[in-house]
Amino acid sequence: MEKIFSQSELEGISQALADTNEGLTGSEIGSILQSLKIKDPTPDMTKWKRLYNALEERQYNSRNRRAVLEFIRQAIKPVRYTKQPERFETMRANLNRTLSFAGIAILDDGSLVEVKQAQTISEAYRRADELRLDLIQRGVHPDVLFFCREELVVDNYFHAVLEATKSIADKLRKKTGLIEDGASLVDAALGGNQPVLAINSFVSGSERSEQSGFVNLVKGIFGMFRNTTAHAPRALWNISKEDAEDLLSIVSLIHRRLDKC
Repeated sequence: MEKIFSQSELEGISQALADTNEGLTGSEIGSILQSLKIKDPTPDMTKWKRLYNALEERQYNSRNRRAVLEFIRQAIKPVRYTKQPERFETMRANLNRTLSFAGIAILDDGSLVEVKQAQTISEAYRRADELRLDLIQRGVHPDVLFFCREELVVDNYFHAVLEATKSIADKLRKKTGLIEDGASLVDAALGGNQPVLAINSFVSGSERSEQSGFVNLVKGIFGMFRNTTAHAPRALWNISKEDAEDLLSIVSLIHRRLDKC
């Protein structure tokens, strides 16, 4: 039998999607329902009840939650919120609170992934808050703290590690305009006799050695963590909170040096 959302889960999803301040408007709800050919039985009710009735009826008739998941995918597409990114982040955070109990999380690209199912309301938040607090006490870079969100750390810190290491490549591209990835990007941005980005004045022998060591450090982070987490099955790549903190501290160091290039 296919999975379905419980009544409380469906209510939570509907309330998150139709939040008064940051959620979908009535016209947006109607448009997505129509595009997915989901019946809208109570269009004159309050937004969240209207959406709940539509999704509940469809799930009941189909005996699965596929249409509900597709509605979420359509509603949370980042392209919808290019002019109002705060709406996307608020809606995503609200949805993830409910979806965590169903073993689902929405990543920052709008994709839905399976995660360890939360058993209590505070579980996902506790894990995220503990990691964030420890890293704040270490004085880590703000760009790293961004990846200590509850939907990323609920599943053994896997996605927090992956997204944080990806942020290094993103910063390299933004500062240089390069389009390469991985070791090729590091070499193009930081390597060579006249690097595009230098972490020092690059004059003395010791400064050149420092630059070379930094290149190897960034490549090592990519090779050990980013490439591993991107290609290994999540269930087979287990990382502890302590290891995650150490890695994210190294990523923080890299970000600070890149900021000063």
